[in-house]
Amino acid sequence: MSRREGSLDPQADSSISPLPLLEAKIHQTHSLARLLTKYAEQLLQEYVQHQGDPFGLPGFSPPRLPVAGLSAPAPGHAGLPAPERLRLDAGALAALPPLLDVVRRLQAELNPRAPRLLRRLEDAARQARALGAAVEAVLAALGAEPRGPRAEPVAATAAAAAAGVFSAKVLGLRVCSLYLEWVSCTEADLGQLVPGGPA
Repeated sequence: MSRREGSLDPQADSSISPLPLLEAKIHQTHSLARLLTKYAEQLLQEYVQHQGDPFGLPGFSPPRLPVAGLSAPAPGHAGLPAPERLRLDAGALAALPPLLDVVRRLQAELNPRAPRLLRRLEDAARQARALGAAVEAVLAALGAEPRGPRAEPVAATAAAAAAGVFSAKVLGLRVCSLYLEWVSCTEADLGQLVPGGPA
């Protein structure tokens, strides 16, 4: 009897295709992104509710504070190749958890009687990590290069928030908005890879 007989060599069965596994991974990650988009919308609404005037007033347009190490998806994002879009998504999702942690710490001081908001911010940081890891897994399954290392922008963000209460609130609003933008962008990017999704 040869060594090959009776063995479970995955190379021996060429009928096993990695394609269904890749499709399942993409579909699962897309479903997670869709769910987290809803959670991110709820987080943003709840955040605004707890900041007081002028944050909840119609027509209020807060200054768009720059967030060190993270910006909104670029206007040309949708025109990039799928692996490049997913790399950018993964990079943004990796940058978000420390930013969300800074916002949670600031809100613990500014709104200590808002446990649900604090819990949502903590959950959002954990969910961004999970979605980022899932996007990285999709990239690996596609055979794409992983994203490069990214510097954590926490120190610069914390310093910007130390400028005052209003600045801290605006920073939190900006981070929550960026979280929603990037999760929604990731959902759209994965949606284009889902079989039967938009081309």
